[in-house]
Amino acid sequence: MSFKGKTLFMTGGSRGIGLAIALKLAKEGANVAIAAKTAEKHRHLPGTIYSAAEEIEKAGGKALPIMVDVRNDGMVYDAVQQTVDTFGGIDILLNNASAISLTGTLETDMKKYDLMHQITARGTFLTSKACIPHLKKAANPHVLNMSPPLDISTKYLGKHVAYTSAKLVMAMCTAGMAEEFRKDGIAFNSLWPRTGIATAAIEFAVSGQEGLRGCRTVDIMADAAYVMLSKNSREFTGNFCIDDQVLYDAGERDFDKYRVDPTYPLGSGDYMIPDSMPLPPGVSLKAARTA
Repeated sequence: MSFKGKTLFMTGGSRGIGLAIALKLAKEGANVAIAAKTAEKHRHLPGTIYSAAEEIEKAGGKALPIMVDVRNDGMVYDAVQQTVDTFGGIDILLNNASAISLTGTLETDMKKYDLMHQITARGTFLTSKACIPHLKKAANPHVLNMSPPLDISTKYLGKHVAYTSAKLVMAMCTAGMAEEFRKDGIAFNSLWPRTGIATAAIEFAVSGQEGLRGCRTVDIMADAAYVMLSKNSREFTGNFCIDDQVLYDAGERDFDKYRVDPTYPLGSGDYMIPDSMPLPPGVSLKAARTA
């Protein structure tokens, strides 16, 4: 399907994975509402809602930058209404906004706990709730949550329960809302990366600049999201997808093109991915070539 004239409402997305997905759809003429908090340039992080809007319009889409804190109910509902008033409706919701702190229980202060759960868990529920009445009117409505598979293995919960549990609530929204709104034809699916993705979040919150070498680029997530959002919403819902498997199933075989540094091994590739979702045949996390 073409995304020309389709409207994407996206939380976060002034940079990173969200922006990459928006640009992918914008190249076909999509409208994009960027509902994010960064209106002024951050001292460390690149991009604002306005720079993202400029990139989207240069790519061929139409953009609506809206400063939104997804913890604020009124701001979310106002942003949704502004999007509908501007573009005539909403076809796709991308729940991309998230907060991360990979810390153990004793190292996680409650301010960080609240931030993760208010943005990641509550924000996903709230934004979905606000968009669903408009999605019901769309021809092929999709909600895509940036969350891992719904797997409550203590292998992951035991590492940093505050962050992991917030992400698992996102996954529960995917599973629960897919069933609740199945009769309305709204697809609810989750997408999660096999490896680290080279974003500012990884650089500043996880592994530093050196760690980016063992990541894939945002393009793999954008390409996978494109495949998922192109599917018939009545036939493809309630799925927990991994980026490389989505693309492999769609016929892609060259995954080395997504590496930041082909001479560097990719990350372990198992964070919050169950053993039942292994690497696609022939795909390796080892260094693709020597330096």
